[in-house]
Amino acid sequence: MSYRLDLPQLNSTTPFLADGGLETTLIYEYGVELPYFAAFDLLKDDAGTDVLRRYFSGYAEQAAALGVGAVLEAPTWRANPDWATRLGYDAAALADANRRGVGLLLEVRAAFARRGVPIVVSGNLGPRGDGYAADRRMTAGDAERYHAAQIETFAGTDADMVAAFTMNYVEEAIGIVRAAHAHAMPVAISFTVETDGRLPSGQALCDAIAETDDAANGGPAYYMINCAHPTHFAAVLREGSGWQHRIRGLRANASRLSHAELDAATELDAGDPDELGGHYAALRPLLPRLAVVGGCCGTGLRHVGAVCRAMRS
Repeated sequence: MSYRLDLPQLNSTTPFLADGGLETTLIYEYGVELPYFAAFDLLKDDAGTDVLRRYFSGYAEQAAALGVGAVLEAPTWRANPDWATRLGYDAAALADANRRGVGLLLEVRAAFARRGVPIVVSGNLGPRGDGYAADRRMTAGDAERYHAAQIETFAGTDADMVAAFTMNYVEEAIGIVRAAHAHAMPVAISFTVETDGRLPSGQALCDAIAETDDAANGGPAYYMINCAHPTHFAAVLREGSGWQHRIRGLRANASRLSHAELDAATELDAGDPDELGGHYAALRPLLPRLAVVGGCCGTGLRHVGAVCRAMRS
């Protein structure tokens, strides 16, 4: 079961917006300290939750202004056991943080419901290891067991779906899809790629999608690409032969830097919002079923607004 028809963003005539680079915005724009890039840790108190509420409300407001829907990801990309343990969370506290992350977005959705803004709430997962390096690889079975607890927590909330971002090797993606299917949750898988358009594992994007679909009972509801500049993967999409229809979401970086260069950077490379919007528009013919557009590292409200305006024009 792949739950492909149950999500409003897949049945809309206009793309839904997503948010931008949550963690980079918190660090560089809001001045928040974020150990291990773990935004979920802000949910532990009212002050941190208010910061996140302001962030997500900004994107809901932007969706209202543009007359589009939104897919908002819970701030739980790092809320898995390996990363949470470093911050002193036990299993119960971690589950509570994941529930709080979804609950915050449900509050935002309720606040904007009277304005007619359709908002999809997604429980967000990240990789067990480093999002930029496929150096701690699990089998698909191990990945399914590892991520099952977080997905089960999301399934116990009113989240509409789950989404795994910055996947850099295929076995972890397969395990997450299987765990989502086991808990009857629609799931999106977002792969990241290097400057050559291949996953950090070295696998071609088209092969990663085909393998995940084959190994995970039809695969996720859809795929995305995140944390790479459009120039890193445009050529790969042009070489495709039909598999591009499985890519329904795009959250690109503003920066053209490689993952290694971003890791070493001490200043934010915010790029040019209008230029980024132009890149998205140029990719539209290559991604005819594109349904969700947002940003990743270095992007914010200006970038997502420019992307949405470029897509609509």
